[in-house]
Amino acid sequence: MKNLSKFTLIVLMFLSLDSFSQESIIGEIKYSDLEKYIDLAVQNYPRLKITDINVEKAKTDISMNAISYLDIFNASYFYRPNNKTAIDVINPYAVNGFQFSVNLNLGNFLQKPLAGKKAKADYKIAKLEAEDFRLTLATEVKKRYYAYIQQINQLKIYTQSVQDNQNVADNLKNKFEKGEVALDTYNQSRINLTIASTSKIQTEVNLLSAKDALEEIIGMKLSEVK
Repeated sequence: MKNLSKFTLIVLMFLSLDSFSQESIIGEIKYSDLEKYIDLAVQNYPRLKITDINVEKAKTDISMNAISYLDIFNASYFYRPNNKTAIDVINPYAVNGFQFSVNLNLGNFLQKPLAGKKAKADYKIAKLEAEDFRLTLATEVKKRYYAYIQQINQLKIYTQSVQDNQNVADNLKNKFEKGEVALDTYNQSRINLTIASTSKIQTEVNLLSAKDALEEIIGMKLSEVK
């Protein structure tokens, strides 16, 4: 009889948890909030900003390569005041005005088209990496949001479980004091309450961690999100 009572208490504890675990959390998902969190992550997440900067850098490299074709041209300006001694004693015939020259390094010149192709390829890669990271970031935000909602509902389950086991333990305590149930049965009710309470505490920690993870990726506190 004592074993049967103990077994009954254990079964009731797990049935209580199962009845709550069968509830769906899909109805708890607020997709408007989720989209807002994704937008905030796109705005604030540092690693995404790095990918955007890399895109701009790669785009700048294309322009720099195009401008580098002008390296072969040189221009200078000589100024010689009237009736003054030549400022260039080696070439006293230098006169006021601009002088132009062309210096062509064939090897460097032939490399410029290849450098241009590489710069364009790097730009495409940077854009694809940025697009890929945006998709990855959106998926990660969803994952952390779902985990956060899961822990909220898990906490509801264990909170109710603690309450149910507390009621059972209090009821059996009264019966035990009256001699209506055995000590083992009463002790098992206290064990069940301890297990439920421990699970609730762990879930509270998990909820805080899930909340921190979501806030970390969106770049602000959930309480500050409008």
